[in-house]
Amino acid sequence: MIEVKNLVKRYGTQVAVDHLNFTLEKGKIYGFLGPNGAGKSTTMNIMTGYLGATEGEVVINGHDILKEPEAAKKCIGYLPELPPLYTDMKVEEYLHFAAELKKIAKKDREGQIGRVMELTKLGDVRHRLIRNLSKGYRQRVGLAQAILGFPEIIILDEPTVGLDPKQIIEIRELIRELAKDHTVILSSHILAEISAVCDYILIISHGKLVASDTPEHLEMQMKGSERLLIYARGIQSVVEGILSQVPHIADVSYTVLEDGTTKAEILEEEGADIREELFYAFAENRCPLLEMTKTKATLENVFLELTQSEEQEAPVSEQTEESVESEEEADESDL
Repeated sequence: MIEVKNLVKRYGTQVAVDHLNFTLEKGKIYGFLGPNGAGKSTTMNIMTGYLGATEGEVVINGHDILKEPEAAKKCIGYLPELPPLYTDMKVEEYLHFAAELKKIAKKDREGQIGRVMELTKLGDVRHRLIRNLSKGYRQRVGLAQAILGFPEIIILDEPTVGLDPKQIIEIRELIRELAKDHTVILSSHILAEISAVCDYILIISHGKLVASDTPEHLEMQMKGSERLLIYARGIQSVVEGILSQVPHIADVSYTVLEDGTTKAEILEEEGADIREELFYAFAENRCPLLEMTKTKATLENVFLELTQSEEQEAPVSEQTEESVESEEEADESDL
């Protein structure tokens, strides 16, 4: 559905997107994950044709976004981080306006508008001014305009930012519903957001693609970082002596707590499970084992491992006033 080839975007001497390459297939929910300033929004704006790339190309369903912009944009519905709403319009009036800009045939407009309002649950507010709606409902209006025309690809930039927990759950449910008939791409810097709804994750850091896989496979890559934590009622030298008798321990570190308990963080040899041996070893030595926990790699571990570095670069602002003004103004079909 989408091919991104050697994509680069520079603002003066700053590089916001640094030689990105990836391919997105039909029928999945993709998540762009990365810290603020990583290049997610810039990448999405280039994919939708709102911004031009410094280098590289984006092909949407066989159409180059630069060479065939109209054909490429017909395949895309886009919800920017700040929805492009005219707040003095009523909801239904705005959707008619959006349908006209998207060149939807007049005979199909009423039916499509009714369908997107049903999908986004806007029927009860169809005659209300957009400026009088809550942020959650404004997001729904933005989603409705993105869905109009029923493009094959829906791109959502930070779709739940600033929403309350109830509104976030509602938007997530809507995204899952959309994924039944569309390829959905969303960006976020919130781990829970991506892991909750996405089938496939692309992690971007400093404008570079640093990982691309399913959430499950990304977590499996961190399996070697799992640790076995134990808390024993004994001084460190006693705990050390007991652990020295247990095989398949690759490494161990100790912390003595204020109450005299010793915490041991154990790295097992690959494929080993020493929990039973630990239990019997501490029992035989009459040293109470208060707690034993096996830590699991999480998406958070993966994210931190891939995006943190010793020398953090200053993040590039993805859309400063100066950078936007330097680009050609998007025409009405960019809605």
